[in-house]
Amino acid sequence: MRLSLVQSRALLGLQAPPVTVEVHLANGLPSFTLVGLADVEVKEARERVRSALQNSGFEFPSNQRITVNLAPADLPKDSGRFDLPIALGILAASGQIDGARLTGNEFAGELSLSGALRPVRGALVMGLALYQQANAHALVLPPGSAEEAALVPDTKVYRARHLRDVAHQFCLTGSSAKAPLPSSSDGWTRMSHTPDPRWDDETAYPDLADVKGQAGAKRALEIAAAGGHSLLMVGPPGSGKSMLALRFAGLLPPLSVEEALEAASVASLAGRFQLSQWLIRSTRQPHHSASAVALVGGGSPPRPGEVSLAHHGVLFLDELPEFPRAALEALREPMESGCVTISRSAQSAEFPARFQLIAAMNPCPCGYAGYTRSPGQKGPVCRCTPDQVRRYSSKVSGPLLDRIDLHIEVPSQSAALLINTPAGESTAVLKKRCLQARTIARERQGCSNSALSGTEIDKHAALGQDALFYITQVAAHLGWSGRSSHRVLKIARTIADLAQSEHIETVHIAEAVQYRRQVAGH
Repeated sequence: MRLSLVQSRALLGLQAPPVTVEVHLANGLPSFTLVGLADVEVKEARERVRSALQNSGFEFPSNQRITVNLAPADLPKDSGRFDLPIALGILAASGQIDGARLTGNEFAGELSLSGALRPVRGALVMGLALYQQANAHALVLPPGSAEEAALVPDTKVYRARHLRDVAHQFCLTGSSAKAPLPSSSDGWTRMSHTPDPRWDDETAYPDLADVKGQAGAKRALEIAAAGGHSLLMVGPPGSGKSMLALRFAGLLPPLSVEEALEAASVASLAGRFQLSQWLIRSTRQPHHSASAVALVGGGSPPRPGEVSLAHHGVLFLDELPEFPRAALEALREPMESGCVTISRSAQSAEFPARFQLIAAMNPCPCGYAGYTRSPGQKGPVCRCTPDQVRRYSSKVSGPLLDRIDLHIEVPSQSAALLINTPAGESTAVLKKRCLQARTIARERQGCSNSALSGTEIDKHAALGQDALFYITQVAAHLGWSGRSSHRVLKIARTIADLAQSEHIETVHIAEAVQYRRQVAGH
């Protein structure tokens, strides 16, 4: 047979459209032509496939004209994932393996010059694409990628370590003796669905008991975790803002399998997924020099950014005013919509970005605003002028601050409080209360309090006369926008759920107002 067809998949955002690798052998001047809108790394497959076939004991048809088409022709293809299907197509077209037996399987994998298979990006995305289809094909992947795809339930995945291992499974009937022997006994393995790991949640995340004092900040973290709210912490250096933020993910509810697959598929697309992080909420902490593209995604082809890698997790932005203004402004839409659409002239891609934002900043450029020294004392003291403080805080725009639910102050702790002080409440104790409040909210409205829309707020966050009069007076005095007033109502609803109160009382509104601290300069 001079023509063979092998099935594979490309990557287009979080989609994995099918690709048919067509290989044709013809008489004529020896050549190896690869067409089908292939990127540079795909075209380089010609040399990898040639060496892999020869070093694996197969015959490369070097005296024939080889044409490889990656269909459909208008779909961009990148990475080395098509090395394995191209090699199998050449073996089938030259009669070294049975091309008919390749039907019902999809292949992806990068080949080394020795024929060993190397992992590829987006294996989990490919598994999800097969999971959504009826009568799905089996998936043949290299080590590392096969374990990822096997996380998708009800998906038939095989792991192959070498090109010889794959070819041996599809050799011609009666020619098993002539086929090259597999590289090892476990070279071809059917992967089973990886069971959920059973670890102790108290050891999966850092414990909040490590943070001594800061009762007010811990209360704010509890409210943020119970209602899915974003949080901004303002305080001097060394007050514990980073410690609090890095322990926040432990307060969130456990990931469901569906949520874990969504988060893991984004990480797999970026080539950053690790099996040890399965079912663990990630905390992304980009450096303040990150660009807008690094935060929200971009490039050609479009790649996910930090907001998508933090999907169903936490995005921690330390030193918030030091981020580029364009990068911070790019966060506005994802915080509201929960997704990011990257549009380019050639193509566009949509990535999920439903994360919880935890931000931290200093009150002034030096960080010690309000510090004073008594006679004879030594220590930091703020010498920033009001204009310097205003310019520093104005790096964070008002519209972005308006989208952050909780604004709190994290004061510095004295040495007497930090030394020989018993540990506070642990993450497990706080998490129990947060889960209980989340359960109450989900049974009442089907979503977290932070996701309530305008009509849902009127229905589930209705106020009595006293509470309504109080919040109206406060909103008028502080000049809140409609968004700010709605966010205070959502916070009050969460505080009422933590207190297991069916109705929002004035005391709940009063506490919620305290968490809308006005940032200096705004």
